[in-house]
Amino acid sequence: MAARQLQAITSGEQDFNLAYDWRDREDVSAHLPLAVVAAEDQKFAGHHGFDIEAIRKARRNNERGGKVRGASTISQQTAKNLFLWSGRSWVRKGLEAWYTALIELMWPKSRILEVYVNVAEFGDGVYGAQAAATRYFGKDASALQPAEAARLAAVLPSPKRYSAERPGPYVQRRTAAIQRQMRQIGGTAYLDQLD
Repeated sequence: MAARQLQAITSGEQDFNLAYDWRDREDVSAHLPLAVVAAEDQKFAGHHGFDIEAIRKARRNNERGGKVRGASTISQQTAKNLFLWSGRSWVRKGLEAWYTALIELMWPKSRILEVYVNVAEFGDGVYGAQAAATRYFGKDASALQPAEAARLAAVLPSPKRYSAERPGPYVQRRTAAIQRQMRQIGGTAYLDQLD
């Protein structure tokens, strides 16, 4: 958030407004943490911060010269969003791994998800569940419905490129796929195993 604010100031973006408002886990619809797990890290409940198989697959794909794939878990993304900067470097990845291990050691999975949905960027300058729910749906984060939560999760790979407010064909398809995955992993009951 600080980096994006600084970027806006130094580039002279006069109309940039940072939107952020923390909400505790019980004040965010359970559909949103479920949607981010369904969209980004379906092995979240079972790993200890790193999805080794996804890392191997991404490495093989990237070595073949295909479209660059990442393998970051929600825990890794939380570490990066909280403590580090954007960009790709071995130094940042090393620090991310360190912070991920600490987060996994010190926090239960439910806390990691709570923090993630509060610091994830859902649009240019729109951080966290409450800011996104207010901006895109005109409601409190506690009132998000499954389709709305899935649409927010659908933009997470690139929230400046994709829009939750005006979803194009990709976001619409991804939203539908995420909703199917939300049902397949057990709906909001999935979250009960994270405490």
